[in-house]
Amino acid sequence: MTMYWEREIETLPRPELEALQLSRLRQTVQQALRSPYYAALYRQLGLSLNAIGSLSDIGKLPLTTKQDLRDSFPYGLLAIGKSDVIRLHSSSGTTGNPTVVFHNQHDIDSWSSLMARSLYAAGVRPSDVFQNICGYGLFTGGLGFQYGAERLGCLTIPAGAGNSQRQIKLMRDFGTNAVHAIPSYLHRLAEVMAQEGFDPHKTTELRIFIVGAEPHSEEQRQRIEAAFGVKAYNSYGLSEMNGPGVAFECTRQNGLHVWEDAFLVEIIHPETLEPVAEGEIGELVMSTLDRQAMPLLRFRTGDLTRILPGTCPCGRTHRRLDRITGRSDDMFIVKGCNIFPMQIEGVLMK
Repeated sequence: MTMYWEREIETLPRPELEALQLSRLRQTVQQALRSPYYAALYRQLGLSLNAIGSLSDIGKLPLTTKQDLRDSFPYGLLAIGKSDVIRLHSSSGTTGNPTVVFHNQHDIDSWSSLMARSLYAAGVRPSDVFQNICGYGLFTGGLGFQYGAERLGCLTIPAGAGNSQRQIKLMRDFGTNAVHAIPSYLHRLAEVMAQEGFDPHKTTELRIFIVGAEPHSEEQRQRIEAAFGVKAYNSYGLSEMNGPGVAFECTRQNGLHVWEDAFLVEIIHPETLEPVAEGEIGELVMSTLDRQAMPLLRFRTGDLTRILPGTCPCGRTHRRLDRITGRSDDMFIVKGCNIFPMQIEGVLMK
């Protein structure tokens, strides 16, 4: 059975992949200049499409932050007519204006394909029954996985979040093979199964879990795998870059492949804002390469990670991100040592 959903793209030689990235980056800059925010900013800085002659020229462009998105609320970053927009997703906005991302039909189709590619890389197949235990609505996880599983051809169960007894019944009645859920809920689901007297190893057909949407340690992943008798694959996404489907583990479980035909990745020092050396941990900065309604250039994710050296045995040529180690905005210093809450959680889980 083939390992790839889109073999030509997933195994594209690096020179060809980088040429594609440069072409799409230039298109993205051109598209971004149609938005009020980027048009005004780039005019003020004297920047134009001519600034991008190579991928390394991305550093000439200013960084974009969450605050820029909030300050431009609601339509300041929209690069197409409102009549061509078919969906928006947004954050909760508990501290002021939410961050909002708009999509046209092209963007939804592209996102769906990236999600199908991601699920296939983790071993999900069109013949599987896919149960999506995730909230639907403005949060991107529900519809992102729903559209991707449908594009892949799975029988999809839009179960939504919570109601563990119903989740278990759906799994048993319809023979669920693959599940997407947040790690903390899966621990709770395992507890309910134990209380109800169900052994998931014997009473379900589960074989693959996709986990994400919240920080979790390798120890948590291993506990989930042991509790359900499945393989659990990490996913990474953020609503500003669509949502899920930005980077995904393949069945080798040795890093998250970033789909570089859709996203340009940089790793910078969170204080100096300069690029870090290859393989060093820094803040992840991303640019969209295939989004029309609301392209984003050099968006500061706040997530700390690194590019893993070498290539993956799976044969995919897209580079891999290491597990997220923390946030650049939640670090605290104890006796001169930089500490991140995720590191503490990792020690406790051991």
